[in-house]
Amino acid sequence: MNHRTQTLFPDLELPAESRHTTGILPSQRLRDLVESGHIRATRPILPEQIQPSSIDLRLGPVAYRVRASFLPNEHSTVRRKLDNYTAEEISLTEPAPLERGKVYIVPLEEELNLPSYISGRANPKSTTGRLDVFTRLITDYGCEFETVPAGYKGKLYAEIVPGTFSVIVRQGARLNQLRFTRGTPPDLDSRLTKLDQQVNLVFQEGDVAVEASIGGGLRFSVDLAGTGDLSVIGYRARRDAPVVDFSRIGFYDPIQFWEPIYRNPRRDLVLNPGEFYILASREKVRIPPEFAAEMVPYDPSVGEFRIHYAGFFDPGFGYGTDDIKGTRAVLEVRSHEVPFLLEDGQVVGRLVFKRLMDIPDILYGVGIGSSYQKQGLALSKHFRPFASA
Repeated sequence: MNHRTQTLFPDLELPAESRHTTGILPSQRLRDLVESGHIRATRPILPEQIQPSSIDLRLGPVAYRVRASFLPNEHSTVRRKLDNYTAEEISLTEPAPLERGKVYIVPLEEELNLPSYISGRANPKSTTGRLDVFTRLITDYGCEFETVPAGYKGKLYAEIVPGTFSVIVRQGARLNQLRFTRGTPPDLDSRLTKLDQQVNLVFQEGDVAVEASIGGGLRFSVDLAGTGDLSVIGYRARRDAPVVDFSRIGFYDPIQFWEPIYRNPRRDLVLNPGEFYILASREKVRIPPEFAAEMVPYDPSVGEFRIHYAGFFDPGFGYGTDDIKGTRAVLEVRSHEVPFLLEDGQVVGRLVFKRLMDIPDILYGVGIGSSYQKQGLALSKHFRPFASA
């Protein structure tokens, strides 16, 4: 039989020896989508945009400040909505400020022409979430944020709402990322226990493996005790902070933007409504190379707070090539209507594992400039380390 006669993606000429017929597309398959024109852009797609199981999306040359967030729904394009609801047009060919609390729509440089069997799902990049910049992907005729239906052909747009800080961005900035899935891979919750026994998904301090708590995903809890001699257990964003330029890495003095939170004898923290916090998980988690994971709420009924602005974990996070004994998940937390009490060790979320079609040819943290592979409690990469921490 000819090597190409029964490929999984006949029109993409992908190899037949992939491990699975369904799942998230790994990095090498993303390059195939680019080379075949299923992902295209106004400017050439850069090699560094390809991540282990997602592609970074770039802002286009113009932003539209709109009067309200919206979905186009099945009868409208985004462009038609912009014609009716745009309050201001802003050029991004030079650095431009986006004000906190305002809603912006930015056409992205990338467009899609997907096969009928490939769908997509987007999320903010980790750095975006840690700055309290709320961003969601929108498609023409879309009825859901962050979702690209199978076979979608058209433009992509980012809704951007700076929360605590006003930010400066320009064309080409990468605030969100998109992953693609072929078919409907099976739910992995029933296999997580076996996977944990094989590779140890959770570690404590001192690189001690512990049994994962599994139920609707891998459960994780919040750390309000701190690690070792460190008494800082989180950071609260200052509302009177200066503007943050997305292009400046390791530039800002964090004390101008963040208030350290120190552990107390009760090992608890009251979340104040409307304030933004950076906290960390007590567990150190690992994502083996054949899997990715998505952070989802543990149970909406246990508290009125949101813990995931950027909740996607690439293959190799906290794992590398099996040489890293887990990495803490950083939690971007905001309380809603009322003050809410968090206590040390309280379960606040789940990691739902998703299978890839194959092991990616690049892994998180291995030579690709990943910023948070061995993180503890960490702010975004725009800030210098806290002297006290």
